Amino acid sequence: MLDKRENLKKEVLFEESNFIKKKALDTMIEMTEKITKMDGSRSTIIPFFSIERHSQEIPPTPGVMNPAFGIILQGRKEVHLGNEIIHFNPGDFVASIIDMPVSVQVKGVSKELPSISLRIGFTRSEIASVVMDAHIEFNIKNKNLYLGAFVGRSDEELLDLFIRLLKLTDRPKDAYFLSELIKREMIYHLLTGEYGYLFFQQVLVDQEIVGIGKAIEWIKENYTRSFTVEELAKSNNMSVSGLHHKFKAVTAIGPLQYQKELRLHEARRLMLSDSIDVTTAAMEVGYESSSQFTREYKRLFGQPPLKDIRALRKSFENGEFQSGI
Repeated sequence: MLDKRENLKKEVLFEESNFIKKKALDTMIEMTEKITKMDGSRSTIIPFFSIERHSQEIPPTPGVMNPAFGIILQGRKEVHLGNEIIHFNPGDFVASIIDMPVSVQVKGVSKELPSISLRIGFTRSEIASVVMDAHIEFNIKNKNLYLGAFVGRSDEELLDLFIRLLKLTDRPKDAYFLSELIKREMIYHLLTGEYGYLFFQQVLVDQEIVGIGKAIEWIKENYTRSFTVEELAKSNNMSVSGLHHKFKAVTAIGPLQYQKELRLHEARRLMLSDSIDVTTAAMEVGYESSSQFTREYKRLFGQPPLKDIRALRKSFENGEFQSGI
């Protein structure tokens, strides 16, 4: 009899919690609708805080997931990292600490029920600062390497922090000071919550993956240079097989593929924003052969450079938006 009462009590608490979360999500949706009803990514007066909205489904579209913490309020997303697929539903959050080439698909949306998500950018140093200032300690449950991103389920406290941040978007004087405090509180909440050890591992503090963090940073800073996996492994005091295994465990792809995708994404950005031609874009990001660049570009983005850029510009003119996290 006692067990039945306990189970009933748990069910009631669970339903109450879900009701509170649903109410919080609805409140945030209303608040974002007051800020923007346009499709795409909208910056706010808070530098690290943006809103993303889609009223049309978007097929798998290549992009780069930057270090950020995001939450989806409405709609569904699928983030493809190599052979892994992360399903992202209302109330879920995704956290990433490294730049990762991904493919993003937006599903289950319409003009009446658009996809709406919020994004907060952060750095590893900001996370490390909170760890040190709050004297947070971890009991690492699993020494295995994780992909450089993971999804968790938001709780009432986290949703409340997002509501507080949204309220600051029309209070410029308060936002300048208070937004940074809320951001630190969010990081603290993530670090001390159910997924804290996963979030902490992504800071690449664990000695097993410090070398991978350094390797990733080196490639990001030198993506236009040619290098071999052997050279990269040697410079990080790792074996070739060890580097490849751990690099793929974190990013879902190998070092050379990571470099290639960074090059192609940057070339795409240059052609789109700076209106430079294909040959110049290829040379700018380190390619010596335009034909090789075109082949690899088509393989990643699904069509040749010029055709892809024309399609992108047309989609922007129509108010559509390409992939983002």
